[in-house]
Amino acid sequence: MVFAMVVVGGVTRLTHSGLSIVEWQPIVGTVPPLSVEAWNETFLKYQQTPEYRLVNHGMSLAEFKEIFWWEYAHRLLGRLIGAVFLLPLIYFAVTRRLSRSLLPRLAVMFVLGGLQGALGWYMVKSGLVDDPRVSQYRLTAHLGLAVLIYGAMLWTALDLLWGKVAVHVGTGLRKAAFGLSALVFVMMLTGGFVAGLHAGLAYNTFPLMNGNWVPPEIFQLEPWYLNFFNNMATVQFDHRLLAWLLAILVPAFWWGSRKAALAPRARRLVAGMTGMLALQIGLGISTLLLVVPVPLAAFHQAGALLLFSLSLAVSRELA
Repeated sequence: MVFAMVVVGGVTRLTHSGLSIVEWQPIVGTVPPLSVEAWNETFLKYQQTPEYRLVNHGMSLAEFKEIFWWEYAHRLLGRLIGAVFLLPLIYFAVTRRLSRSLLPRLAVMFVLGGLQGALGWYMVKSGLVDDPRVSQYRLTAHLGLAVLIYGAMLWTALDLLWGKVAVHVGTGLRKAAFGLSALVFVMMLTGGFVAGLHAGLAYNTFPLMNGNWVPPEIFQLEPWYLNFFNNMATVQFDHRLLAWLLAILVPAFWWGSRKAALAPRARRLVAGMTGMLALQIGLGISTLLLVVPVPLAAFHQAGALLLFSLSLAVSRELA
């Protein structure tokens, strides 16, 4: 469900649907408009926003419903995740089926989930102003926290499913596995900035960026460090650079792991991570060259999460 939440959130962003619901009503907002009057009232609230006046002026009610349903699905899925997580948590805690070490971990996950909902509304608020554009900082923070929650849940699930596995590998291979997981996470964050700045709509060539390996606009903002967060050229260049880096490091990790005494499952995971990286790079290049079609971009975001999942599984197996 969290995996689906991240992908639906990406589609919500790609379809410019995130600002269609202008209120945060965690309980009342569970019920969508059910009558003509309710739809007209909801649409009227949207018509008062800067996005409608400056971007979507003249939009019909039918067109509004298309973007409304994506944002509604995103929020409803978040509410469902909270219920699916909390109710069994209470049951297992009351029946004392949770260990002393597991209960605090699960409680922290639930709190982070609640904070994620608040962060999502904080992100939306940044676009309900004179400049109807969601802050790329808040968008990336929202994405990053979602991936961290997903990673914590996946790691916990693997602990429960696999138990402790004795794998005799050197510390160098362990550190490399964790390093790759961290690098994939950072790359996903740079993808958040690419999405936040619509940087995927520029420099739609590969491997060069409009004829340059390094675009000349890469440091045109002052002070220089703002380019890493506010400059479309720099943000896309960083995303590409990390892809190149992973394209070197992951195959090198696979090659180095061949000499280690890995269990069959660990070997399959390393091979899966390497194959997934190749697929993910292909998806990224295709998304760029085709100027970010929504289905392909959604697959690219899902691919990033799959790559992160496999990297975490490798790290867990070698821990």
